[in-house]
Amino acid sequence: MIETRLKQHADTLNTALGNMLDVRREQTADRLWQAMRYSLLAGGKRVRPAIMLECFAACGGEAEILPAAMSIECMHTYSLIHDDLPCMDDDDLRRGRPTCHKHFDEATAILAADALQALSFELLGDQSAAADIRLELISKLAAASGASGMVGGQMLDMLAEAETITDVAQVRHIHALKTGALLRYCCEAGALLANADSNRIDACSRYGQAVGLLFQIADDMLDATASSEQLGKSAGKDAAQHKATYVSLLGLARTREYAEQTHAEALEAAAILGEHGSILKNFATYILERRQ
Repeated sequence: MIETRLKQHADTLNTALGNMLDVRREQTADRLWQAMRYSLLAGGKRVRPAIMLECFAACGGEAEILPAAMSIECMHTYSLIHDDLPCMDDDDLRRGRPTCHKHFDEATAILAADALQALSFELLGDQSAAADIRLELISKLAAASGASGMVGGQMLDMLAEAETITDVAQVRHIHALKTGALLRYCCEAGALLANADSNRIDACSRYGQAVGLLFQIADDMLDATASSEQLGKSAGKDAAQHKATYVSLLGLARTREYAEQTHAEALEAAAILGEHGSILKNFATYILERRQ
């Protein structure tokens, strides 16, 4: 059921993203536009916009929030392009095909990522919502994606080596920023756009925090166990680069236990939303059990 809902969200997002880029084609240098389109429409589960839409629905939202959903996918895609660069993770494969800098060149990839980051804020400005809500979303997205969020986590992750980090709390902090901050933002944004009360906003925030960590724990397990063909990207890179991960510190069995504990935290938060939180519970289980 959850995979069907994910596909429905992905299909809707893919169409909307394609149309959104088409509108901007005449105002964008063709090579830049091609690179943006290549990366933004490369596929993927669209987990981040999907979770935003589900939190929006769970909090009783009924309006159209596609601009906000597209915004987070632009921000996420920018981060992936930069992640794959030779100066970062140096990856040749993303979602089963050459990474942006391999298909085009490094300079074009960097500029495409920069353009997508800026576009994410432009789309939030286009969202139909009260001005104070749009302002809050822009502020929250900037914090979640910047030095106190995703980018800060990426910096810490680059510096984290298994030989120097021995505390799981340190790894949890890195991942709470690198992966968790944007996922938590998605959940809070869905609740804010639904004009939810403070209890529901808090529940969505707690849910997002748990799911954000769960997503990264599952990623660590997959990197250690899945093939490159299954992942659509290079497998085993964490170990090759001597990264500190849950698996390197705890081993697979204890990492799985930690994932189940985090999964339980997500379910507890979703339960506060009553029957409307059932899809969010299924979503958390999907993240725990995903195979790619």
